[in-house]
Parts: sequence; structure tokens; C-alpha cells
Amino acid sequence: MGGAAALEPLVREVLDALAEGAARRGGPVAAGAPAGIGAAVTEVFRTAHGPGALGRLAELLAYGGADPADPACAAHLHCPPLAVAVAADLAVSALNPSQDSWDQAPAATTLETLLLEELAALVGYDPGAAAGVLTSGGTESNLMGLMLARDRVLGAATGRQVELTGVGPGSGAGARPRILASAAAHFSVQRAAALLGLGEDAVIPVPVDSQLRMKAGALASTLERCVERGELPVAIVATAGTTDTGAIDPLPECAELAAAYGAWLHVDAAYGGGALLSDRLAPLLAGIERADSVSLDWHKLGWQPAAAGIFLVRKAETYASLARRAVYLNPADDEEAGYPSLLGLSLRTTRRADAFKIAVTLRTLGRAGLGQLVDACHELAVGGARAAAAHPRLELHGGTGPGEPALTAFLFRYVPRQGADDGARTDRLNAALRRRLLREGEAVVGRTELPGEGPGRIRLKLTLLNPWTTPAQVERLLAAVVSAGEREEEGW
Repeated sequence: MGGAAALEPLVREVLDALAEGAARRGGPVAAGAPAGIGAAVTEVFRTAHGPGALGRLAELLAYGGADPADPACAAHLHCPPLAVAVAADLAVSALNPSQDSWDQAPAATTLETLLLEELAALVGYDPGAAAGVLTSGGTESNLMGLMLARDRVLGAATGRQVELTGVGPGSGAGARPRILASAAAHFSVQRAAALLGLGEDAVIPVPVDSQLRMKAGALASTLERCVERGELPVAIVATAGTTDTGAIDPLPECAELAAAYGAWLHVDAAYGGGALLSDRLAPLLAGIERADSVSLDWHKLGWQPAAAGIFLVRKAETYASLARRAVYLNPADDEEAGYPSLLGLSLRTTRRADAFKIAVTLRTLGRAGLGQLVDACHELAVGGARAAAAHPRLELHGGTGPGEPALTAFLFRYVPRQGADDGARTDRLNAALRRRLLREGEAVVGRTELPGEGPGRIRLKLTLLNPWTTPAQVERLLAAVVSAGEREEEGW
């Protein structure tokens, strides 16, 4: 209410509060245990009332946040957004268009359509044949890809119920549907299978190599065994940029096998899709243009405020099962009269104009400018991995050479003192030193586990998405990990 005149002083108040909160935090994350941060939040939430509440709560948000712009905040696929993208997002919040009907978002409807044509071309699709939509992220995009795969491969027309229960020989109706994804694929694949009525156990994990890439030979043999058991391969999910290591599955081989078995190929490029912006790294995604559907997330290697997910299909006609007609949103005579609707492209109804910030960023920096940011982060990761490999108290997962980061993340662990190592103790030590760094407000470092069974699988992770971080700052972060590990050992 009140338009720009009312918004301007409030924006100044927020900016001041954010600066005050960041100064009070003094690092990548506020020092203290979770209970202490929670108590601070509770106190302000319960006492902040009236006009001053905005400033107090904004300062609290900054103080109690994990700042992705800080070089020591490198745990997750959590990027520092570009200022121009944040400003663009403010414009969307102020105008509050919704993408479910043309009369709520006349300009934004056309803008999203034009942006998606550009992004389809970036993937290698024919923009005139492809279709897509902005999503909340990879989880929603993966759900959409597997929904369309289910509907196409199982032969479900719009409005007809999909048959899921029968299991019989051959690959026809009644065969048990299966989705094949690497053992390192995102957990949203299983979640999507459950939501689609296929069940989480419909997802068959395919073995990965030492760099956590799907093994093409293992995929071929798994598909063969599915058919021998009378199961129906509905989809292959290839990952272009796993969460932990940025590993990229063999996309051309996945495309060949999908075609041979009549399966839908969905490429989850939520992380690795950013490589398409870089002339140097784009060849890593060769074969993505053969996918039936693709997921991209520009709130990772795109430096956008969340959410900035993109879902694309190679052929617009495969979108048929999502088509919807709501007479109060997209009546047929409106569309016939030239008023387009995006309603049938999304799982959501009310939907922000998230395309706007991406469009502004592309027009401001261009692909070349964004590609330079991708390259900078990749160089940081390669240098950081080499530094970890060279440190006597750190062990890099995968070694050097072929094991260098594909994208911008790498795994490593702190190695206990000589003679004191066993898998379980090393796991506990690495988990504890990470919590120490958080508790002391010194660093935000990721943690994961390698596939397999038994102790010795916990690894620390750096995901470097700040292109303005320097190599020296990455080395200082690794030194902080070693220092925290040594201090933990002293108390054991």
C-alpha cells in the first residue's frame, strides 16, 4: 500500500538493519550453540511490535543468518545473489504479479516465454519446439519431469488414471514401473516417485564410480535385468552436477540407453546447468540436448535469489498431461482472442514472476559475463582441492589429476595424528570439528557421507559459489578446518 513513496524509507530501514546485523554477526555465521541463537530470535519476535519491528527483525535475520557472501561460508549450493538480481526481485515483490493468468501479469507472461526460449537454446533444444516453466527449484522440476515420463511411457492421457498396480512379464501394460538413477542422485527423485504413486522403491539406484558418476555399463545391465524381470523402465534420471561433488553422469550413453529401452531421459542439471554459461565447461554437458526434460537452478550457479528454478522439455507436445482449463483464469475464448496463459505449464497456480530477475541478469551481464563468474568459481575449487591434497593433515577425496573438481565443489577430510586413525574415530572427529567451526562462528563447512556401508565415510565439503573469494581465503578456510581438528583432538 502506498506505492514507491511508501516503500523507499522502508527499504532504507532494511538496508541499515542488514548492515547492523552483519556487523554484529562478525563472520559467516553467529557464534554460539543453536539454543542461544534460538533464544535471541524468540526474544526479538516476542518483543518487537509496531513500526520498529521491521528494522529489529531484519537486523536479527542478518545477525542470525549464514552469509553466503562470506568466503568462509562454503557448505551448500547457497550462492551470494547478484545485487542487480536482488533489485529486480524487489520490483517483482512490489508489483506482485502472478503468472497463472495473463490479466494478472501481462508483461511478465511474455517475458517468461521469451526467457524460456533463450534458455531452451542454451540447453541445445529447438526453441520453437521446446516448452518450459519457472519452478521453485530442482525438487519441483524433477517431479514434473518424472510426472511427464510416467504419463507418456505408461500411456496415460489427460484425465485418465494411470495403472500402477499390475506386475507381469514383458514391457507392456501392467508391468511394474521403474525409474533408474545413480546412487548419488538427489533425494527428490525418490520423493517424486512416492508423490506420483509409484513408490520410493520404484527407483533403482545405479552404481557410481569413485567420482560418484553413474557407470554407463551398470546402467545398461540394470536396464536389461529390469526387462528380464518383467518391469518397465519409465525413466532414466541422469545427474549433471551431483550435490556433493558436482559429478556429471555420462549423458550421451544415458541418451542412447533411454532411446533403446523407450524410457524418458530427465537430466537433473540443477547444479551443473551453470556450466552451460561457460565456454570452458559447457562441453561437460554434451548430450544434454538429447534429454526429454531438463532441470536447471539459477539460484545455484546463476547467482539469483531463490527461487530461480527452470524446467524445460524438448518437445512441447509432451506437456499434454499438465494442460488445465480454469474458466476464471484461462477461458478458451480469451486464448483464441490472443490472451495467452501459462497455467497449463506449471504444477502451481499462483506463481511469482521469477523469470524477471533472470532476464534482468542476462541482459545486464550476458552469457559471457556470467560465464566468467562460473569459471572463477571453478578455478577456486580446483585450487582449493589441490591445496587440500597437498596438506599433510587433509585427505582429498579422489586425489588429484582426474579427481579435480568437475564444477565448484570438492570433498575432503581431516586426518588424525599418525597412529591414531580408525574409521569410526575419524568420522566422529570430522563431524565434531565442523560443529566447532559453527559454534565458534568461524566457518560454515559442509558434511556428507560417501556411498557404502560402515565407518570411515564421512567427508567435509566445500562448495565454492562466491566468485569474489580469493585463493588465499580458500586456503585460510582449509587452515581453519585443520586448526579446529587439532583442537578437537586435544580434548579427546
